Amino acid sequence: MDFQISHTHINPVWLVLTGFIVGLFGGFFGVGGSFLAGPALFGFGVPMNFVVGTDLAHIVGKSIVAARKHGSLGNIDLKLAGFMVVGTIAGVEMGAQLIQYLKRTAHIDLVVGASFILLLLGISAFMSWECWKTMLMQRGKKKPRKETGENVAKRDISAFRYIAKIVQEHAPPPYINLRVSGLTKVSIWSILTVSLFGGFFSGFLGGGAGYIRMPAMVYLLGVPTHIAIGTDLFEIIISAGYGTLTHALKGNVDILIALIMHTGAAIGAQIGATMTQYVTGVRIRAAFIPLPLIGAFIILHGLLTGHPAK
Repeated sequence: MDFQISHTHINPVWLVLTGFIVGLFGGFFGVGGSFLAGPALFGFGVPMNFVVGTDLAHIVGKSIVAARKHGSLGNIDLKLAGFMVVGTIAGVEMGAQLIQYLKRTAHIDLVVGASFILLLLGISAFMSWECWKTMLMQRGKKKPRKETGENVAKRDISAFRYIAKIVQEHAPPPYINLRVSGLTKVSIWSILTVSLFGGFFSGFLGGGAGYIRMPAMVYLLGVPTHIAIGTDLFEIIISAGYGTLTHALKGNVDILIALIMHTGAAIGAQIGATMTQYVTGVRIRAAFIPLPLIGAFIILHGLLTGHPAK
């Protein structure tokens, strides 16, 4: 099928399948899925500026479906999401402006691709270390004989929980109480900083940047994994929506590709969101680890060979 806006030819079946997989993982891990969708689109031959803008457009619809499901499960902290939107929108515009500048150079694919690879490798390496330490810490502890899905969801332990405590002790005021997240003292500036960086990478690399924001909420703000997942998906609706608009005005969105991907993502997102109720936080984080590596490999293959990985 020919897509006239981005001047690419892609089998729509592959787009639907990609959307379903991204939706499944997005609903389960609380991320927009750009660590997979972006590399996949690049692998299908879509130019990098269209990868960024189109991925944002696809993420909006998928996140609405997944966030609605997480809302019914009580996994969304609306107060936290409201503050994060402010920093995210500012960051998205900064990232989009950088993409606009790079479009005038001959190095956009190399710069964006290399940045994506380094970021994904760093996230995967840190989460591997954290999950390994956490699982060692859990060994020998007595587990309940029988747990319901709700109890599993609430049991969230991290060996690096102290990192968030140190960050919040040294972060400047004002502070807020996040009742849904179970946090009594969180600096507004730390929330805005996390969301600003997440927004920047969303505008620069595409998607909702949940691959940054979800781990940052867990490790820097101290938000439980399940709440971080639902809150990030809710926040992505607004941030990715703004990102789609600003990239569309700059001519970086192929809306037909996004719509075809969403047909599969809408189904996958609901399945993924439901699955989170039966898996502990550390196991969700551990399952997340190989996914950024897959995205990094696809992009690296395209950069080294000079043609899409198919």
